[in-house]
Amino acid sequence: MSGKTILLVEDNPDEAELTRIAFAQSGCECALEVAGDGVEALGYLRARAGKTLPAVVLLDMNLPKLDGREVLQALRADPATRTLPVVVLSTSAEPGDVAEMYALGANSYVQKPMAFASFVEMVRRIGQYWLSLNQLPGRG
Repeated sequence: MSGKTILLVEDNPDEAELTRIAFAQSGCECALEVAGDGVEALGYLRARAGKTLPAVVLLDMNLPKLDGREVLQALRADPATRTLPVVVLSTSAEPGDVAEMYALGANSYVQKPMAFASFVEMVRRIGQYWLSLNQLPGRG
């Protein structure tokens, strides 16, 4: 799992730090980049055009400026990011939210667990699958 980057799109600094700690505790040897809102996330990804994109984007649904839905729509509309894996991380388990994000092109939807130990385990599994097992077109 080493040498790959994850882009976390999370507007809450405490949640972003919790995720950073969880990745460190999970043993993931990846670089975690954080964008604090949808505009920042799209700017980060556009700046990487023609370069190596993150292995996966972890996307919060409720963001300032551009929400997760709008970010996902923009990613799927751009040929450079159309196949970029996007995992929605949300506290919501509402069937409508889940269905909407999949309809917009999410690759996965994961409800954030409340207990920290469960959160670390979730992060470990996300890292293991998306950084080690998943194969991306043209990126191996």
